[in-house]
Amino acid sequence: MRFQTKLMLLIASLLLLVMLIFGLSFEHMLAASLRQDIGLRALNVAKTVAAMPEIVDAFSAKEPWKIIDPIAEKVRLETQAEFVVVGNRERIRFSHPIPERIGEYMQGGDDQAVLEGHAIISEAVGSLGPSLRGKAPVFDKQGQVIGVVSVGFLIEDIQQTIQSYRNRILLIALATLLLGIGGTVMIARNGKKAILGLEPSEIGRLYREKRAILESIREGILAINEKGVITMANQTALQMLGLSNRKDITGKEVDELLGNSRLLEVLKTTKAEYDQDLLIGGKVLVANRVPVTDEDHRLLGAVASLRDKTELLRVTEELSQVKEYADALRAQTHEYSNKLHLISGLIQLESYEEAIRFITHESDGHINHTRLIMKEIPDTLLGGLLLGKLNRANELKVELQIDPQSSFRDVPASIDRYHLITIIGNMIDNAMEAVLSPEASAKRVHVFLTDIGEDLLIEVEDFGPGIPEEHAERIFEIGFSTKAQKNRGYGLYLVRQALEQLHGYVTYTRNSFGGTIFTIAIPKNASARRREAEHEAHRAGADVPRPDH
Repeated sequence: MRFQTKLMLLIASLLLLVMLIFGLSFEHMLAASLRQDIGLRALNVAKTVAAMPEIVDAFSAKEPWKIIDPIAEKVRLETQAEFVVVGNRERIRFSHPIPERIGEYMQGGDDQAVLEGHAIISEAVGSLGPSLRGKAPVFDKQGQVIGVVSVGFLIEDIQQTIQSYRNRILLIALATLLLGIGGTVMIARNGKKAILGLEPSEIGRLYREKRAILESIREGILAINEKGVITMANQTALQMLGLSNRKDITGKEVDELLGNSRLLEVLKTTKAEYDQDLLIGGKVLVANRVPVTDEDHRLLGAVASLRDKTELLRVTEELSQVKEYADALRAQTHEYSNKLHLISGLIQLESYEEAIRFITHESDGHINHTRLIMKEIPDTLLGGLLLGKLNRANELKVELQIDPQSSFRDVPASIDRYHLITIIGNMIDNAMEAVLSPEASAKRVHVFLTDIGEDLLIEVEDFGPGIPEEHAERIFEIGFSTKAQKNRGYGLYLVRQALEQLHGYVTYTRNSFGGTIFTIAIPKNASARRREAEHEAHRAGADVPRPDH
């Protein structure tokens, strides 16, 4: 059975049950109230008749019924009672709606309490049938009970009155039920429209699929409603914001946690924003913000996707290095082609000694570097990076020297190689760019790598113009560059980000030629040293100081 049908049947059944209970309860209360009202009415009429002086004095007359019956009949007609019967202590009738029954005994058997001086309401079967009656004693001037007044309404008449009210209740209940069924149909249709005609099981499956999709992507997803309250965040977004539990973020206003998210501006303008930088917790994120509307273009909220710009820059850097490496290989192809032509020409000219000296000169430098890298830097990723930088330097006519004392054999497997590639690659690139400056003292870059001790040390020295003092504090900022070209200023920022992940640090000094020496230290066992430092700081009662990057 479809959800719409179930909803209609459920609401209609509940409405029918409520109307049935309400109708029966109302009828019961109405019948009880009507009986009580008619009983009190009969009793009041009986008391009034019993207190009439004419009725009291008539009991002393020779033929009291001739006086009492006309009075009682008049009262009966005025009060619309079924009967007004007056009798003496012997229960002989002095009045009755049917004159032939005057002088007979009163029926019902409920006069004993009245003869004792009490006014009562009773229900009994009299000569006219079952009736609800009010009975009052008639007192003489000495206060003695001399008679009984009985005023009654037939039960049949009361039931007819109740039936007329019951018919009205049924009509009202039926009309209400029809209106309720109409409302049920509207609710069911609107509900189906709101859930896009899907069944609850389909909605549940789609929700689980949505959660799985949101958690599987590496972008942070953040959603708010039209009031700016955060309604959803995936695990990646929580990690970017430094939170561990969705309860820490859902249900809170977006400005309370992310003052510069610009999601509220998207709600106001209803215009999407793409690829905008967003600084949160020291991280630069790339944000896309899109308003959420329904089919009637009513604003429901906004969604933001967040990407770590560091990762994007790292990927861009890797692609750039691949492109540079490919360009270097092409340049090397042309260069070696020219050298082969030169060797061929020397051989044809029978200048064998010149050819041998040229071959020896060209091969020694390349072979020495290759042997050094293969022996002292066995990691293929790092070795391949350095060989690529050597080829690039050769193309740029830059002398890239790798210190013969370098050794990078003891690099723990726990250290991310891609972070090392980012650090070494960007530092060498920056150094080569520096020595290509017209103010450089020499086109030479010196690289020293060592794994002796508890840290990995990387030293990159250039002979460029150096770092101006006014820029010394900003060189690691994202986007900062002293060069006028676009898309600059990311290399050292990526180095700092990678060092933060490896718990390392970087320092720099000026050498005697005016250039810069960058020194990088990366702990081999960062987690153990960090735990030890935290333990020592805890014992000292102080917070662990963070290294100044």
